[in-house]
Amino acid sequence: MSSTDKAGFAQGMRDGIPIAMGYFAVAFSLGITARDCGFSPLQGFVASITTYASAGQYIGFTLYAARATIIQLIIMTIITNARYVLMGFALNQRLPENTSMGRRLITGLAITDEIFGITIARPGLTNPYYPFGAWVCAVPFWALGTALGISLGSILPARIVSALSVALFGMFLAVIIPASRKDRIVALTVAVSFAASYAAIHAPYIRELSSGNRTILLTVVISAAAAVLFPVAAEKGNADNTSKDAPIQEVDYVS
Repeated sequence: MSSTDKAGFAQGMRDGIPIAMGYFAVAFSLGITARDCGFSPLQGFVASITTYASAGQYIGFTLYAARATIIQLIIMTIITNARYVLMGFALNQRLPENTSMGRRLITGLAITDEIFGITIARPGLTNPYYPFGAWVCAVPFWALGTALGISLGSILPARIVSALSVALFGMFLAVIIPASRKDRIVALTVAVSFAASYAAIHAPYIRELSSGNRTILLTVVISAAAAVLFPVAAEKGNADNTSKDAPIQEVDYVS
């Protein structure tokens, strides 16, 4: 690992700390569901360290309790988490052209909603070790929270468990507010996204979709509309970084 990769990895771990705190709280609530579905703390830990998807795991736990088949579990997991395909496409476009397939797979492995948010918000090209560093910091707390939720979930009052998850929403605000303050178009797009997300919950037909599929639909429609209405010219700095040996590339994706 080069010094640049080490720096990106360290920055990812640093930025992953608030995500880890939010994950622990949310996973604690998930652990209570897992316990009700018959999972042991070890089983919950393994499920979370290998899946790390709140909605996907919740559906997986409940389908397991309902004795669903493996095929049903696979299909529902794919449908629920299909939005990560779009996130993977977006991050892949931010990697330097000479990024190896192994590093691209590392980036795909590390994708969660929150890690995608902090990664895509960074300017310039993306060091694949940055999201992986955030993953290394945050996901173990997700797995630990699930295991402790199974073991100790009955001890804490439901109000406290629910209140703990507020930290994750605070992290989301920390991602979108700075970008919105710098760019009015981003602020407008964020506002439209909030309004459209709320409307989709109540709109006929659309409200029947799963939350993951609604997210995919809104992401495609709103981002496409923003791209058409407010096109962004290619930045010269990023265009220059496509050269395999360009030294500025090392600076951009760790700044």
